[in-house]
Amino acid sequence: MPRRTLQDGWKILVINSGSSSLKYEIYDMPSRESIGKGVVERIGAPGTVLSQSGWNGSMELERPAENHKDALGLVTDALTDEHNGIIDALEEVSGVGHRVVHGGEKYAETVVIDDDVVAAIEENIELAPLHNPANLTGIVEARKLFPDRTQVAVFDTAFHQTLMPAAYLYGLPRSLYDKYRIRRYGFHGTSHRYVATQAVKYAKRSVDNTNVISCHLGNGASITAIQDGKSVDTSMGFTPLEGLMMGTRSGDIDPSIIFYLLERGYTAEELNQMLNKESGLLGLSEKSNDLRDLEEAAERGDRNAIEALDVYAYRVRKYIGSYAANIVKVDLLVFTGGIGQYGTRMRERICHRLENLGIVMDYRKNLENGPREGIISKDYSPTTIIVEPTNEELQIAIDTYERCSFEET
Repeated sequence: MPRRTLQDGWKILVINSGSSSLKYEIYDMPSRESIGKGVVERIGAPGTVLSQSGWNGSMELERPAENHKDALGLVTDALTDEHNGIIDALEEVSGVGHRVVHGGEKYAETVVIDDDVVAAIEENIELAPLHNPANLTGIVEARKLFPDRTQVAVFDTAFHQTLMPAAYLYGLPRSLYDKYRIRRYGFHGTSHRYVATQAVKYAKRSVDNTNVISCHLGNGASITAIQDGKSVDTSMGFTPLEGLMMGTRSGDIDPSIIFYLLERGYTAEELNQMLNKESGLLGLSEKSNDLRDLEEAAERGDRNAIEALDVYAYRVRKYIGSYAANIVKVDLLVFTGGIGQYGTRMRERICHRLENLGIVMDYRKNLENGPREGIISKDYSPTTIIVEPTNEELQIAIDTYERCSFEET
């Protein structure tokens, strides 16, 4: 079978470099068409595997990759593979967009990467020790592979830099903010920005006069209040642990619980593990952090599963209510993420009893719509409820394309 070829266009490579994995995707711009994607898993461990799919077919490679430099070598080989590659040559890549978790207070928007940006990402490693080092490694190695291409950093925290002090300051001694930069940063910003923009378009409204509450619900979950296209409050805080109860994260708790458990023999490391990896839906149910498993258990009458699901929905409702109070009116309530998009029954649980806020779900529409983009509220509901699939990779590609185009001009 002859190899398919692309018409001339901008090929944007999106890289999401994690601690032990590296995800990538190539978009044809400005058509915004994904032409292929892949992931390298188990970097630095035995059995490193690259899986890739694209318009020229799928492939899987199992080769050693001791570090992210080796992993990017696998990626470039796969991208240009003679039979199942996505592009013919690396020279076709017009720009590279990188997901970076933490930009601190310095970056409120996407930026073209230079030495100053690299230094700033290094400075923020202390704020995101699990993510920024891997993000930075991906950037350093990609700059070597594509030295003459514009590379762009898209920060998870950037969208939330429009928060006012009333929303981002904690009730702690101010010296802790001044010295250690302890404040609310928020995360999932790229997702919230994307789905809010798409939902406003879908509802045929203008960004300038639309207030949105965006619910990114998955194993990691956060809610953001968006006014006139800007984030004004968000549930995750100094770290992604604060806010909603999540798949394995506790979310908001009384801080004194930590001291109480320390006095009873728990170590700081054990508590960190518990709050981040052993709590949330998994901890309360004692079964799973997968919504599908818990829904099935709840159907069988499992009390722990029922209570875990109820707590999850209750916490989401509380945040929606508090944001509704602060942005005065809610024009759009948006559901996205693995649970927000696919969890039709969880959406029901959340929206039940929100009618007094003018949020009235049409339960039939909700079931029929499922995971597709669509409106699931009653026609007379003052607030329109929308399911909007997220696509952080596409948002990164859009940002990168825009910065590359600007650099060209």
